[in-house]
Amino acid sequence: MKQANAEARAEIAAMSVEARMAYLVAEINRHNDLYYQQAAPEISDQAFDALLRELQDLEQAHPELMQPDSPTQRVGGTISKEFASVEHRVPMLSLGNTYSEGELREFVARCQKTLGTPPTFVCELKWDGVAISLHYEYGVLTRAVTRGDGVRGDDITANVRTIRTLPLRLAGAEEVPFLEVRGEVFMPLEAFAKLNHDTAEENKRREADGKRTLNLFANPRNATAGTLKLQDSSVVAKRRLDCYVYNLYADVLGLKTHSDSMRKLMELGFQTSPHWEVYVSIDDVWAYIERWEKGRNQLPLNTDGVVVKVDSFKQQQDLGATAKQPRWAIAYKYKAEAAETTVLDIEFSVGRTGAITPVANLNPVQLAGTTVKRASLYNADEIERLDLHYGDLVRVEKSGEIIPKIIEVLAAQRPAGLERIVFPTKCPSCEYDLVRDPDEAAIYCPNSTDCAPQIVGRLEHFVSRDAMYIDGLGEKILAKLVGAGLVHNPADLYRLTREDILGLGEGFKDKSADNLMASLEKSKERPFEAVLFALGIRFVGETVAEKLAAHFGTLEALAQANEEELTAAPEVGGRIAQSVRAWFASAENRAVVAGLQAAGLQMAYVARQREQVSDALAGKTFLITGVFERHSREALAALIEAHGGTMLSGISAKLQYLVAGSGAGPSKLEKAKKLNVTMLDEAAIEQMLGL
Repeated sequence: MKQANAEARAEIAAMSVEARMAYLVAEINRHNDLYYQQAAPEISDQAFDALLRELQDLEQAHPELMQPDSPTQRVGGTISKEFASVEHRVPMLSLGNTYSEGELREFVARCQKTLGTPPTFVCELKWDGVAISLHYEYGVLTRAVTRGDGVRGDDITANVRTIRTLPLRLAGAEEVPFLEVRGEVFMPLEAFAKLNHDTAEENKRREADGKRTLNLFANPRNATAGTLKLQDSSVVAKRRLDCYVYNLYADVLGLKTHSDSMRKLMELGFQTSPHWEVYVSIDDVWAYIERWEKGRNQLPLNTDGVVVKVDSFKQQQDLGATAKQPRWAIAYKYKAEAAETTVLDIEFSVGRTGAITPVANLNPVQLAGTTVKRASLYNADEIERLDLHYGDLVRVEKSGEIIPKIIEVLAAQRPAGLERIVFPTKCPSCEYDLVRDPDEAAIYCPNSTDCAPQIVGRLEHFVSRDAMYIDGLGEKILAKLVGAGLVHNPADLYRLTREDILGLGEGFKDKSADNLMASLEKSKERPFEAVLFALGIRFVGETVAEKLAAHFGTLEALAQANEEELTAAPEVGGRIAQSVRAWFASAENRAVVAGLQAAGLQMAYVARQREQVSDALAGKTFLITGVFERHSREALAALIEAHGGTMLSGISAKLQYLVAGSGAGPSKLEKAKKLNVTMLDEAAIEQMLGL
């Protein structure tokens, strides 16, 4: 044995640099496969890292010899300032979906009627991740592209190369000029928990340095989407994303069925879902769905349903597709998980606009893999609608498996004598009498000048990412500044000195003070529309702020406009016009504006060019409300505008489509219904956009 080892070492020593690098690539890739695909590692993590470090050192010394499938790329290090847009060779269509067994059986019956024979189906779990298209040329990964709008996506190759379960080179595909693989990138629940834990620890350090804290991710899918768009691939590598693949496009391979392609994908070294099955009977398909509805919470990642596909490629071709989705596949979506618990108490918080928001404190209950302790009640109307009492037994649902909400009060099980929950008549912070506009659902505290939560809330809004983006000013620091009498309004922020920051006490050192002063200075470069949005004028969100900025050009012109001139601006109605006039009529607000102008903030509009993908939504008007599973509201608005649609700021006779997610206000939905506005959920707007 000793002689064999000595001979092996001598052989390695005699290798050329190029041969040694090729050997290391092959050996590291082999150990990757053993670890991630076969679950049968042969060497320790330390030994593996030593091989990787040796290869990195050789590549750094001889970059011209670096191979395109080098495993060092899994460590990351590429910095992408922007992601190039790539057109898909085959559009990435979305799937029709259903929550009904009856509709699923109708889908199967339609397939059989069109084909004239009962088809065979493949059932796969529907993973809650981010769709990806992978391009391989002669067996080497050359490009990875997001779904995007279904026609074009972003090139995120450097980030995807860090996913260790994805092969960078395909054994046995060296002669294939091109093949495309599609799959779902996801963040395992364990990795998601670690990410949020690490973020919480980082926030402790940031608070000590006086920096703005980072938001925790709401769910693994959001974390995956955000990670894939990071500019530094070395950060992506640390987050341990994973991927299951489910489609293979390569005519030269001669595959006849989807199940054949799944087996081929595994043969090529890909990781497929371990739970896919082939069935002929719809009863067997339904049994598969029912089995995994109970078992999905034991999986190491999130799944929200089952995809049912016709197995034969010939039959898929015969069934065809609409412009939006294939006729040979459907997604059965599981209903949101619900649980029963009791209402312990109600908190009434004050927002920056003075709106009072009720939140129910619940007896902790397990729901969709997490412990739920609180649920939003939105407004007084929702409390009234539920007829909620302290101590009530309620059914709680995670809408979109993200935000808990009370969907039902089990009034029949209510013990006698429980006290009914009544909305307060005075502000819980400053004791001012609360008021309500008869046309609105919200109840407000009118004491905008001296109600502390409103002051801090307005400052939080002013410094937020979409407004002035002043890093280092979180809620706690703003509250300290207000409590110390240093800041009362946004203009005061720009009067702060380095000594003021250091004087706040423990946790504020030279570095944190310097960082905050630099961030304040940097914010002066923010565009006029961001400044206008940051002012926090009621009903003036990001969209309206940009419309007003573009229409009037300068803050001076906007401040002097009368209601008639304001309503002449795009998407500005009477309520917005009145709110803008009232805001600028305030001497205190005018003093704030003067202070911001003196500080050097941008007060004139500079037009920006936006890429137009299509005019498919030209002439159509949209409003987005609520929270969605797969998109942020900002992302949906950008997609709609990229396809020619127009975003409105409120519900009016001009509105054609209301895109409503979970948590949409009941009064807003009712008003849209009265005006015969077409309601769209997330799946419907995705279909309209061709996603």
